[in-house]
Amino acid sequence: MKITAAILRATGEPLSIEDDIEVPTLRPGQVLVKLAYAGVCHSQLMEVRGLRGQDRYLPHMLGHEGSGIVVEVGAGVGKVVPGDRIILGWIRGDGADVPGSEYARHGHKINAGAVTTFSDYAVVSENRCVSLPDGIPMDIATLFGCAVMTGMGIVDHEVDPPPGSTIAIIGLGGIGMSALMACTLREPAALIAMDVSQDKLDLAKQLGASHAIDANSNPLTALRDITGGRGVDFAIEAAGRASTIEQAFASIRRGGLCVFASHPPAGDMIKIDPYELIAGKRIRGSWGGACHPDRDVPRIATAFRDGRLPLRAMIKQTYALHEINRALEDLEQRRVVRPLITIDPLLC
Repeated sequence: MKITAAILRATGEPLSIEDDIEVPTLRPGQVLVKLAYAGVCHSQLMEVRGLRGQDRYLPHMLGHEGSGIVVEVGAGVGKVVPGDRIILGWIRGDGADVPGSEYARHGHKINAGAVTTFSDYAVVSENRCVSLPDGIPMDIATLFGCAVMTGMGIVDHEVDPPPGSTIAIIGLGGIGMSALMACTLREPAALIAMDVSQDKLDLAKQLGASHAIDANSNPLTALRDITGGRGVDFAIEAAGRASTIEQAFASIRRGGLCVFASHPPAGDMIKIDPYELIAGKRIRGSWGGACHPDRDVPRIATAFRDGRLPLRAMIKQTYALHEINRALEDLEQRRVVRPLITIDPLLC
C-alpha cells in the first residue's frame, strides 16, 4: 500500500510532501487509519523549526491530533474495529502501547511515532485511538486529540476552580481557548484573557471572557488593576514561552496556582522568585491536562452536544495536505487559533 505524507527531512526546512510511501505491515496492537482531518499544534511547529533540540529520528512523519476511520487492525486489538470513526491523539488511553513504525520510500526508511496524522493513512498504536461519540463532526473531533483534552483537562483535573474564582488565561491558541471555554462553565468572578493578537482577544470576549488584556503593553499592570492589586486565584499559561510562564506566575496571588501547558524552546529557562514559593504561590506543568481519553472524550462530547462548548469558533481556516507549510506559517504568525488539515473531505 502506498500513501502520501508530509515528511520532516531537516529541521528549519519546510515539510516535504511525498507520495509512494510504503506502509509497514501491522504489528500486534496497531491500527491502520484513513485520515479525515489533522490538527496542527504548536508542538509540531517547534519540531519543524528545530526548537525542541536535536532531532534523532530524521526523516520522520509528524502530527498527533486527528480524526479518521479504521481500515484494518493488528492482532490483539479489541478497542476498535474496521469501519469505526475515531479520534487520534498523543495522550495514552486504553489498549496496547506500541512503539512507532518504519515506513519506506524508494528503499529508504522514514520513521514515525506511535501516532502520526500528517498523511492520508497512518499506522498508530491502539492506545492512541478513541471511538468517536455520536453527534461529533469529524473536524470538531480532531480538536479532541490534543487542544481540547489538554485545555479542558487543566481546568477540570488540575485547577478545578470553584465558583467565584478569578482566572487568567495567557495565550489563546487551541489549548488556551479550550481552557477558557472550560472556565466559563465554572462561574468565575473574573475570567481574564491575555494575548498579543487582538483578533484572538475579540474571540475570547465572544466566548465568555470578562476582560481582555493586550499582552503587548504592561499586561501585569492591567491584570492587577482588574483584581484590585491582589492577583488572580489561578493562571493557565498556554503560550509556551519562558517569559509568559513567568508572567503567569507573577499574575497569581499568594496561595494561588499557576499551571503551564507547553514548554518553551529547548534550552530556555524560567526565573521565579523562590520567596514567592515560600509565601504560598504554586506552579506546575501539565501533561495533557491529566486526561485519560477513554474517560474524558465522552464527557467533553456531551458538553459539546449540549451547546456548552462552542468549539467550532476555533476553526477559522482549513488547508489541504499540500498546504501544510502555509498552515504552520499561519500558526506561527498567530493568524489562526488551530489550523486544520482537510485530508479526505469524503470522510467528513
